Amino acid sequence: MISTSARLLRLVSLLSARPSWTCGELAERMEVTARTVRRDVVRLRELGYGIESDPGPWGGYRLGGGTRIPPLVLDDEEALAVAVGLREAALSGVMGSDQAALSALLKLRQVLPPPIADRLGDMDASFVHTPRPDEPQIAPGMLLDLATACRRGERARLSYRDREGRATVRDVDPYRLVHTGRRWYFVARDVKRGEWRTFRADRVGHIRPTGQAVELVDSPDPALLVSRSIASGSYPLYVTIRLPLPMNQALRLIPATVGSHRYEGPDATIVDIGGPHADGLAKYLLTLGTPLRVLAPDDVREALVRRARELFEDNVSSELP
Repeated sequence: MISTSARLLRLVSLLSARPSWTCGELAERMEVTARTVRRDVVRLRELGYGIESDPGPWGGYRLGGGTRIPPLVLDDEEALAVAVGLREAALSGVMGSDQAALSALLKLRQVLPPPIADRLGDMDASFVHTPRPDEPQIAPGMLLDLATACRRGERARLSYRDREGRATVRDVDPYRLVHTGRRWYFVARDVKRGEWRTFRADRVGHIRPTGQAVELVDSPDPALLVSRSIASGSYPLYVTIRLPLPMNQALRLIPATVGSHRYEGPDATIVDIGGPHADGLAKYLLTLGTPLRVLAPDDVREALVRRARELFEDNVSSELP
């Protein structure tokens, strides 16, 4: 005779297979008595499964919504399909920066039977994710390795390549993964420097646990840390502007990943924005479509005035006969 747990899983699988079953049909399929079926239905309801029933000899049982998320029973193909879907959701960032898809995928991969895990690994090696032209490629396996490091709570050895292409190996205390809509960033404490750092996930060569458990204290807001790191990146030129907008509206207009914001009053915000050259910054400021004042430097102000004048003259000349 099979155990109660195995019998309950079998019952869930049957209930999931079609809209409804009579008690007699379930008893016959499971080779138990109708009384056992009724007892098992009670147990499943206690576990959170929303099993609905209709009274009478022709009534039956059907699987409905529960009060909480209960264990799911998936066959091999369903488990593989869910894993692939979660992987694509993580890569596309459709869920935002909360790592929900990546965390769910990590949990699922830990319990997949070896044959299904091997098939998923083969698919990871065969599939190519096509990013936007300005978005770097990152392997799904690397995302999972970084997510695993964040969950383990132990120090890790990180192989990393910086923006200049220099390869380094450093010990880090992993914390979080953050998706900005364009890239994945790995947030960790650099042990040697004793400070929190952000690492572009696509520049990570490999990460290996050291076995040394660590307890993180004074952990930063990972999304805010990434935003500030991006906004304060190394640019050859910076422009400082004044927006006649409160801070919350200024942040919606210019994201924290683009500029560094400073409060100047209830209706004014100072923003520093980096760029490659004066003309490029002037072009970006025109796309904002809002009143602003360039405080510094003069070459960006002059480039903005020049572009605005050219735009004005082009439109005035188009009205002439």
